[in-house]
Amino acid sequence: MKKLSSLIEDIYTILQDGEGSPRSDQELQEFAEEAGKNIAGHLVNAIKEDRSNRKPYLRISNIGKPLRQLWYDLKETPRVDEMKPHDQIRFLYGHILEDIVLFLCYASGHEVTEQQKEVIVEGVVGHKDCRIDGVTIDVKSASPYGFKKFKDKTLCEDDPFGYISQLSGYLKGEGDTKGGFLAIDKSSGELALLEVHPMELHDVKTKIETIKSYIKENKKPPRCYSDVPHGKSGNRQLCTACRFCAFKYSCWDDCNAGVGIRKFNYNNGISYLTEVQLEPKVEELK
Repeated sequence: MKKLSSLIEDIYTILQDGEGSPRSDQELQEFAEEAGKNIAGHLVNAIKEDRSNRKPYLRISNIGKPLRQLWYDLKETPRVDEMKPHDQIRFLYGHILEDIVLFLCYASGHEVTEQQKEVIVEGVVGHKDCRIDGVTIDVKSASPYGFKKFKDKTLCEDDPFGYISQLSGYLKGEGDTKGGFLAIDKSSGELALLEVHPMELHDVKTKIETIKSYIKENKKPPRCYSDVPHGKSGNRQLCTACRFCAFKYSCWDDCNAGVGIRKFNYNNGISYLTEVQLEPKVEELK
């Protein structure tokens, strides 16, 4: 039986050495056909899914979000202009890459089981990606910046998307403490395996109880992050984590004396200002 520790080396070997897979042609064909069905589903959903009429609900895949962001996620629909077509394409090929990675895991001779198995924690439902060689694994496609955290094993120090909490939820629902991530760099195709120590897992039970309490009382949790200085102008702007949040306009609607976030088009990108003391000499976007 293969060991998880050799997974990436084994995948690279079958792709590079020309020795092929230890699986039979029939086994590969059957697994590939299932992967193809998943990919077809991603393709169709990308076109057919009605995001304007989405019904938000608490699930294991989103419990890792900061409390206030999660509260908005469950209570409001984000501004339509926050999800661009190229964002949808990026998410789409991310999903497809994850299916490709699982096929390569199987083709390299490793055991891939329990794909999309339902897991329930405190009434919250999720579907974990799989087990590889008996270990619960969450497969992630990542930008080069995000991938580096998996490769360098620093994700626990900087996890803005709540991946550790998500994995913790799957493990809690399974009564398990052994899990990790298999990540692929969307730009280079490089793979990284990150096994998470039980001491690094999160208390998802308390997190679920807390957000349910805020929802029941219809009370917003405190802001996730503070704003930060915008250069030496005296102005203030959203921090990086807030800039990419779909609910930033609702969350910061009281800034700038009640005007809300003001968006300016600088040469190095858009800045979202929360306090303007010195009017910028660049185009303001609406």
